[in-house]
Amino acid sequence: MGERTGRDHGSLIRQALDDGPGPARSALAASWRRSLTLYGLDPEDHGQVETLTEFQLREACEAAEPMVRAARNVLDRLFLAVGDTGCCVLLTNADGVPVERRGAAADDETFHRWGLWPGAVWSEAAEGTNGIGTALAEHRPLTIHRDQHFRSRNTALSCTSHPIHDHLGRLAGLLDVSSCRADATASVLGLIAAAVEDAARAIEAQTFRQAFSGARIVLAGEAAERNASALLAVDRDDLVIGATRAARLALSITDERMAGQLAASEVLGAGSAEAGLTEAERGAVRRALALSGGNVSAASRALGVSRATLHRKLRRLGLGGDLH
Repeated sequence: MGERTGRDHGSLIRQALDDGPGPARSALAASWRRSLTLYGLDPEDHGQVETLTEFQLREACEAAEPMVRAARNVLDRLFLAVGDTGCCVLLTNADGVPVERRGAAADDETFHRWGLWPGAVWSEAAEGTNGIGTALAEHRPLTIHRDQHFRSRNTALSCTSHPIHDHLGRLAGLLDVSSCRADATASVLGLIAAAVEDAARAIEAQTFRQAFSGARIVLAGEAAERNASALLAVDRDDLVIGATRAARLALSITDERMAGQLAASEVLGAGSAEAGLTEAERGAVRRALALSGGNVSAASRALGVSRATLHRKLRRLGLGGDLH
């Protein structure tokens, strides 16, 4: 679409929403409708993007610190990949507020003027349809390109975003690459979207590894072939104590299942990469039992686990016999 004046853009949105059920069913029109009717926004409002106070931004950055710490190197690499195309990279919290940014110094003034800066509020409720706020509202990756934005003052922007989840699988924020270049093509935006997706998954994986630094981190079986952030955290007793959102979705893992002492082998299956570890564990338990003459208490002490934990292992590994 070409650039329009604010009034032309507002008329385009209202006409699209008045044309009947066809356009209203599209994801873009649904976001436009929310912006207009739910949030009561005006597409022709030329005011500035809402910005947090210094104190509010400091609080937001502190709350997002685990994600920011996990993301720093990933943001650097992503900016090296897209910075030459006139883009900036933003990491936002779950409210759509950028808490970390990468950009070329020569472009800083322009991006600051557009509000692509830490502390700006890019929620859909505040700015209407936009790459950050709408991706968060719909909990999915997307690109909002120029005239697809709700506010006419944002129609020079192209924004490609991907949600990020924390170590508990909750929505934590979003990774965004934005540009105000008029010559951004569909093929370039597609390449940027792929890079943003890979980077978002890398941030999720690093956040998860940080949160479970004392546990063994394993790939979630076949799910990991489709999503490198599908990870499990497993403790010394082979119990799943953490799972990324991708692993939770792929393996139907819930907090309740983990609280009920979910064995890694139960969700990974005998044919997984964990099968070899399970066999090794079976051998260690059998040796401890043999050396203790079948005495479970003595074997548990030798293995450094509680008697109750060893009994769980025996049931899971299918070991029985004359134990006492």
